[in-house]
Amino acid sequence: MRLRMAARLVHGLLIAMSATGLAASAEAQEKKIKIGVVFDLTGPLAGGGSELNYVGAKIILDHFAKSGVEGYKIEAVYADAQSKPDIAINESVRLLEQEKVDMVLGFFSSAQCVPVASRVEQLKKFMWMTTCISSAVFNEKGYKYVFRPQASGDQFGMMTMDFIAQNAKAKLGKEPSELRVAIIHEDGAYGVDVSKGNEAGAKKAGFNVVLKEGYSATAPDLSALVTKLKRAKPDVIFHTGYNPDITLLLRQAREQGLKFGALMGHGAGYGVYEKLKEGMGADATYIFNTDPISIWLSNQKTMDPKLPPVIKMVGEEFDKIKPGVAIRSAHVGIGASNTYVFMSDVLPRAIKKYGGVDPEALRKAALDTDIPEGGTMLGFGVKFYGEGTPMAGQNERSFPVVIQYLEDKSHVVWPKSQAQREAVLPLPKGTTYSNQ
Repeated sequence: MRLRMAARLVHGLLIAMSATGLAASAEAQEKKIKIGVVFDLTGPLAGGGSELNYVGAKIILDHFAKSGVEGYKIEAVYADAQSKPDIAINESVRLLEQEKVDMVLGFFSSAQCVPVASRVEQLKKFMWMTTCISSAVFNEKGYKYVFRPQASGDQFGMMTMDFIAQNAKAKLGKEPSELRVAIIHEDGAYGVDVSKGNEAGAKKAGFNVVLKEGYSATAPDLSALVTKLKRAKPDVIFHTGYNPDITLLLRQAREQGLKFGALMGHGAGYGVYEKLKEGMGADATYIFNTDPISIWLSNQKTMDPKLPPVIKMVGEEFDKIKPGVAIRSAHVGIGASNTYVFMSDVLPRAIKKYGGVDPEALRKAALDTDIPEGGTMLGFGVKFYGEGTPMAGQNERSFPVVIQYLEDKSHVVWPKSQAQREAVLPLPKGTTYSNQ
């Protein structure tokens, strides 16, 4: 009898131990991070670059989903912001509170990033912005859980002004003080922020600002703005817009005979060459755009050697999704590179050093990030301004470059350290908008 009872006890213990082991094993297998991904897949911002950023981010997320990160399964949950700030906020909150994602990633429009960042911070959740550039996201906000490796808008505005200032005499035949410039922009957070950088750069260079005006990106008619530009007679137009507003402006400029020496764009719609060419045809040639460098144009010789194979992979996957594209948009690389920084640097550290993927672990891991120049696919490094600084959460090592579209190719023309060729400046005589 005692032997039978002992046997039953041992059997019961074995079953209990087995069940405990299975539970532990199941728990280990279920370790995962759920990432809420928000981009504009419909509406005007989709064609302005958001959908391409989504493609780049998704390629990287799919890549890491195959292997996981430090024993964690990667599960991405996607949402469409529909080109509307209120939808972006609602979808972010839904992902965090209903889908129980551990963080949100993405965001193209600064008009969305500003309110979403505030809401996410209130919820004490983690947000990783791949794309939007407005300085207003961070300036004097004191955020703890919001981070952005992307360059900020004032850097975009300053970069184009510096480029023109340094080339005014040699290329345009005028001293900076003699140069007439116009600053026009969509009136959302993105356009306003870049225009402030333009203004600061113009003041520094001593340019004569003959027109500064904002407009709604959804305006159905921009002919009145074109009329003002004609009266102002700028040598150079600095424009910050999405699309279709860019196409609308330039089509009406062509109809009204607006002439100028150079058009300087600042990311967003200017970063999608296919859309520019679709709307403008041959007139898309010679346009300048300021953006983080395309990952396919960045100097791989000075880059971390583990990155060129990733760039190759992103290009191959993009070509499968969108075959026959003349120029792989910089937007794809922005989404891919900035997502890769999180997946390859921040996330592993959060798990290994800080014990998991909760907001506090992710925050501490992001603040520890210390990537030197050449350590990302975009060429710049990553180090975030810390708590107590005016731009806490912004990458202090990021920078954009100036590219020019020539014969269905994009070429880096500024700064000199990254330049692949000399800029064609001013617009050649005989071209549609040339004032020569």
